[in-house]
Amino acid sequence: MALRDDARDGDEFTISDAKVGPDGKVHALATYRITGTQAVEGKNLLKFEMHRDGVITNTDVMTVDEHGIVCAARVDQYGELTKLDPALTMIAAAAQSRSELGIQRQARDSIEHQHYDVVGEEDVDLPAGKFHAFHIHGEQTAPVRMTIDRWFVNDVGIVKDVTETRMPDGDLLRRISLELKEKPKIAPRPEVKSVQPQKKLSATVGKAPMGEGSDKFEADAPKIYARWQGHNLRDKAKIRAVWIAENIGDVAPPNYTIDEADTTANGRESHGTFTLSKPEEGWAPGNYRVEFYLDDELVETVKLKITK
Repeated sequence: MALRDDARDGDEFTISDAKVGPDGKVHALATYRITGTQAVEGKNLLKFEMHRDGVITNTDVMTVDEHGIVCAARVDQYGELTKLDPALTMIAAAAQSRSELGIQRQARDSIEHQHYDVVGEEDVDLPAGKFHAFHIHGEQTAPVRMTIDRWFVNDVGIVKDVTETRMPDGDLLRRISLELKEKPKIAPRPEVKSVQPQKKLSATVGKAPMGEGSDKFEADAPKIYARWQGHNLRDKAKIRAVWIAENIGDVAPPNYTIDEADTTANGRESHGTFTLSKPEEGWAPGNYRVEFYLDDELVETVKLKITK
């Protein structure tokens, strides 16, 4: 039995209190609004907030002028600002069919490669009504593979947005679709909940490298995956997982350390998986835990039980 690690860079996406609908998809209401300004390098830029579940999940800090809509920085839900270098042109003022835009941008500690095309004009039927829109298609090749499709309407804005993120092998990782529910209007700012400080490392165990976690496994489970997600980690942070048998009867003494492994985070939002392979004779039934250390400090403990 051995711990093997698989570390990757990337972002984690979650919706608090999310429920899956009858169509197998997660539905949530998101509100976008312009709320004041924020200074970036001595310039006062507009704050474009996204509200969901009473939380400001992210804020684009941008300009709207004769050049179009340009995002210079982003603020996450914990208040951390990341400058975009160069700034991201979200919508060019002179949008027309077949226009193109290529981007190589430094964002935090990774380089993004994106390419956008205005592929044509289309009619879209949305909850907010019918619109004649420019269809903008974007592709990102690094640091993760993404496609971004946006439908933009003059004097209204972006009315539809579909973003797909894919694994290195091309399999779909997640798909986020946003559709305009009602036309823009002046309204009071929604009430905002306070957000607890983010943990540097969160962890789960599961029966697959990704997906739903579990705290119960059968003795013949071929592998157990200890998954971790970093949040605003320092450069080259060390992640270590320790596999411990708390109580497995006469097979081993209490709190026996079975194995451990470590890896180095390559980015501030790195995530990865330590793989626990089944012994030839199968797992010994009992109680176990996996301890996760960040730079030699215990930051997370996940408990599990193996049954016959």
